[in-house]
Amino acid sequence: MKYEDGKIVKGCVTGIENYGIFMSFDEYYSGLIHISEISNNFVRNINDYVNIGETIKAKILEVDHEQCQLKLSIKDINYRISNKRRTRIIETGTGFCCLKENLDNWINTKKNKK
Repeated sequence: MKYEDGKIVKGCVTGIENYGIFMSFDEYYSGLIHISEISNNFVRNINDYVNIGETIKAKILEVDHEQCQLKLSIKDINYRISNKRRTRIIETGTGFCCLKENLDNWINTKKNKK
């Protein structure tokens, strides 16, 4: 079987509730990380740990093959796939104005240095 107790698997966070994190792994299996399995410390807000749509790693605690459900934990593992987080670029409204206003000056300055 693909899913076994103790195995580390990658999945997508599909939901966040006060009591835990829901994850999806394939077209059949889904899982829950109970709030008590998120951290060894007190968890005030689950949203501080994961975001919906994020792909993370989780450790399988228990598998129910009949229901295709996994009990999961992210305690004591590095659950982040990548520490790089994509940030949205905020448009300033000025667009290319700065480039347009300064391009000739920058080109001339670069030419004069040669």
